[in-house]
Amino acid sequence: MATRRRDAVSDPRPDSSAAPSTPAARRGSGLVVDATLQRGTFCLDVDFDVAPGEVLGVLGPNGAGKTTLLRALAGLTALTAGRITLDGDRLDDSDAGVFIPADRRPVGFVFQNYRLFPHLSVLDNVAFAPRSRRMGRSSSRQAAEKWLERLGLRELGDRKPAQLSGGQAQRVALARALAAEPGLLLLDEPLAALDARTRLEVRAELRRHLEEFPGPTLIVTHDPLEAMVMTDRLLVIEDGRIVQQGTPAAVARRPATQYVARLVGLNLYAGTRGDAAGIQLDDGGTLTAAGQPRAHQARDAPPPTGRVLLAVRPSAIAVHTTRPDHSSPRNVWPGTVSGLELLTDRVRVQVTGAPSALVDITPAAVADLGLSNGTPVWLSAKATDIDIYSDGP
Repeated sequence: MATRRRDAVSDPRPDSSAAPSTPAARRGSGLVVDATLQRGTFCLDVDFDVAPGEVLGVLGPNGAGKTTLLRALAGLTALTAGRITLDGDRLDDSDAGVFIPADRRPVGFVFQNYRLFPHLSVLDNVAFAPRSRRMGRSSSRQAAEKWLERLGLRELGDRKPAQLSGGQAQRVALARALAAEPGLLLLDEPLAALDARTRLEVRAELRRHLEEFPGPTLIVTHDPLEAMVMTDRLLVIEDGRIVQQGTPAAVARRPATQYVARLVGLNLYAGTRGDAAGIQLDDGGTLTAAGQPRAHQARDAPPPTGRVLLAVRPSAIAVHTTRPDHSSPRNVWPGTVSGLELLTDRVRVQVTGAPSALVDITPAAVADLGLSNGTPVWLSAKATDIDIYSDGP
């Protein structure tokens, strides 16, 4: 369980009835989460910060705890232990008995299916957010008109949600979330309901709007491209625990788990490096990687030993129908084709062996090699094409 940082933020609230301060006074310290939430046999235990203006992407397989985390931040589920603070204001503190309910939290939420009110116009959908914050009807509509103008939706103000395209509905949902001037913005799979073409168009536009938002933003997504281009930092959750976090480039280059490796399209192997050059892999086989793990890059440092991870691009592995000669790369091993999948301009070949691997080759190469399920093959990879790094902090 994460170590609780009770002194990490100010703690000014005397009781659970105290609401967070006004939006103008909330900027500065961002979101601090140090929390445990138990739901049946599942336990979410996370500890992280999000700075003002930072966009944090939250990744993880189904059942990892992403939705549970959003519900806790939004005030839909109370913590079992720990604390959530936003700009120094406590939203949830189990020890102090503080819990700010959802309708009083300065949180904007964009749901996957947008959840627009079908009987209300676009203008009234957006005006609902400031109205829920106890703003008067006239002022709420003025605030809504401002956001419709800002997001290029002014001409759609009289339409009902059923008359909107997917991209328009997404922007209306974002306008509604922002119209309440929240201190924290949560987006749950914000582009998942869009078709591929619309998603491409809306992605850049959404990123631009998020860059203008002064508070912290969390985006839950399963789309690796969305995560890479829309976020400043990634947080990966598996089985209720944070398994990796860092910039999109760092996470993509050095995945810490098989889930992350599959997400970014890499082969990932865990193993042990002893005094010999080869790395013994946990699932069988041996690979040789040139150089040293990134944590040990000093030229005069001895070769590291212990637990390491190896990442290999599918395009860096070659397929042969006979064993390559001795002038070939240092890593050569046999396997059997167990699957082929067409990926736009290339074919991804799944090869079972020690180790197993995903290999990307051209459709012409598949035909020339005569590959099909059950074909015996040899794989090879240069030691310089294998990225090696420490398995752990």
